[in-house]
Amino acid sequence: MSVNTGHGLPFLPGNTFRDLTKSAFHRAQTLDYKNGYAVPRRPIGGIGQEPLVSLNISHSEQNQLISDITNLTYGADTTRHPPLNFIPAHAAYDKKVLRFYGYFHQEVLHSPDESFRIRPVIIYYYLEDDSMCVIEPQVENSGIPQGKLIKRQRLTKNQHGELYHWKDLNLSMDMSVFGTMYRITHCDTFTQEFMESQGIVLNEPEFIPSDPYITRRAHAQDAHITPYEHNHQLERFLTKDRQVLRFFALWDDSDSLYGDKRPVTLHYYLVDDSVEICEHHQPNSGRDPFPVLLHRQKIPKYIKPICEPFPTCVLEVSPHDVQEYFSPVDLRVGEEVTLMGRRFLLCDCDDFTRKYYQQNHPEIQLKPVTPDTTTQQDTRRLQVIPPYNGFGSLEDSLQNCLSLIPEPPKKDVIKLLENDHKVLRYAARLDSQNPLDEGRRFILSYYLSNDMISIFEKSTRNSGIIGGKFLEKTRVPKPGSTTEKPEHYGPADFFIGAVVEVFGHRFVLTDADRYVLSYLESVSDRIPEQVLSSLRRKFVAPLQQSEGETGGSSHSS
Repeated sequence: MSVNTGHGLPFLPGNTFRDLTKSAFHRAQTLDYKNGYAVPRRPIGGIGQEPLVSLNISHSEQNQLISDITNLTYGADTTRHPPLNFIPAHAAYDKKVLRFYGYFHQEVLHSPDESFRIRPVIIYYYLEDDSMCVIEPQVENSGIPQGKLIKRQRLTKNQHGELYHWKDLNLSMDMSVFGTMYRITHCDTFTQEFMESQGIVLNEPEFIPSDPYITRRAHAQDAHITPYEHNHQLERFLTKDRQVLRFFALWDDSDSLYGDKRPVTLHYYLVDDSVEICEHHQPNSGRDPFPVLLHRQKIPKYIKPICEPFPTCVLEVSPHDVQEYFSPVDLRVGEEVTLMGRRFLLCDCDDFTRKYYQQNHPEIQLKPVTPDTTTQQDTRRLQVIPPYNGFGSLEDSLQNCLSLIPEPPKKDVIKLLENDHKVLRYAARLDSQNPLDEGRRFILSYYLSNDMISIFEKSTRNSGIIGGKFLEKTRVPKPGSTTEKPEHYGPADFFIGAVVEVFGHRFVLTDADRYVLSYLESVSDRIPEQVLSSLRRKFVAPLQQSEGETGGSSHSS
């Protein structure tokens, strides 16, 4: 239906009439395709090609309409502040954890002594993802599986699936997790400051109640006193466990066939008076790799006479047949002791053994001795390095002798990094009796990173000699040095007028770069004064002379 309200009549029944001449009632097309893509198109007419109301609105009315829409959306206050920079939770609360302390009751069934136990726990709340975990501190020899009770996850607080938030936590409250009621008693300082900064008032902290089983057990231990003779082994275990006396001894087995003297270590365990002997094995000794010469056992010192006729290989001595076992009093540094038919010379001991004897047996004097191994047959042969065969460098050839699979020689990495691209250049001439070598000129380069030398020959016209690379980068030994102890050229050997012998060729240094003088002056403590003075005469003296001539000419003019 088309209505006309242009006469100012209210839009009421009876004030409208139909336009009987109008026959088009379709909407204008707002979607078009261009080059195969759908693009929007602004309508130019309303329903039935009626003119749009927006076409008759002036520019001032459009601005007023825009301001009215803004006021309706955001309010009358047009001075809106820009939103603050958004910081995600994983960045704002990274490594920030709330820590609460508490406990829970565990019922004990079928026990006449106790009905429940108090088990303390620590509750961690991770602010970055609102996850929680519950950990019980481990107690040694408790017999209860302890540690992480609930792994890190988001915990539900009711049957509706709602999750715990840090706003739901407080002191002196109960927290139900997976059917277990945890009582939160107190928290640490960081948690208290964080909760108070967020406007949460914390309740008064509580103390974790004492476990009745632990209390009853403590009182029972104080009240019950076991006779000393019945608790002797327990007392030694509690007071002397992990206390071991260590002696460095020498086993004298020179009486046997192919016998010698071998170094061993003797361990004496104070908790049960047992002795253990370990042998020191050297590489490539040819002996079986059995480090334990005598396993840990109590060694009898005196046996009853009735057991002596029986062979020891058949009869094992029982504790009733032994009169006395070896004790710390029988082991004295500097003296020889016989253990299981073998003689051991106690040469020295460690610091703990020395302190033990000073506190418990001050009358025993410890006298360390130097072991005499002159009778010991040393089957090891000295490694003989074969002479240099001339192939490769000395370092590479030496690696073939040190290992079956040769490895590249190690380099001074710090020196390579500090002196990289640092080169000392010198001008040189060839010292030769041949008259054809008179006009040949060379550039000698010394690389500070690896102490190598390279020589380049300058081209001379009509000389008949092709210039170019005369010597590749290599380390040049000094004349007179041997292959066993080679001595190579260094920065301190190059100065103006010096003669450098390179594999049979003699070069005389005639000039150098200015960088050579500046570098050698920076390390003048390692450079002889002769080298520095020759370079200074080459660079500084001509410069001073030219300045003096310039000053004299200007003064005369």
